[in-house]
Amino acid sequence: MTADVAAKWMFDILSKDGCLYQDDVVDHLVRSKAEDLLRENADGNLALSARVLNAFRKLEPVDVVWVRPDRYWRFRVTEDEPGREARG
Repeated sequence: MTADVAAKWMFDILSKDGCLYQDDVVDHLVRSKAEDLLRENADGNLALSARVLNAFRKLEPVDVVWVRPDRYWRFRVTEDEPGREARG
């Protein structure tokens, strides 16, 4: 699996469900034997590689936001501040 294929899968799930949790993407990549698209973060947990995140950002650079506390992506709403991160 390539980073572009993983990003497309992510966007398809986000479009269908309205949100996408990082843990679900990590699980999907592990089950798909695509661990090369993951990295270990400072806490020792698996996270998405920069290649996957960059490919995902290119698919929708404006209308998708990252909710850091809960580690998921969703579509932007009117109340969101500019930028890629949202409060919830």
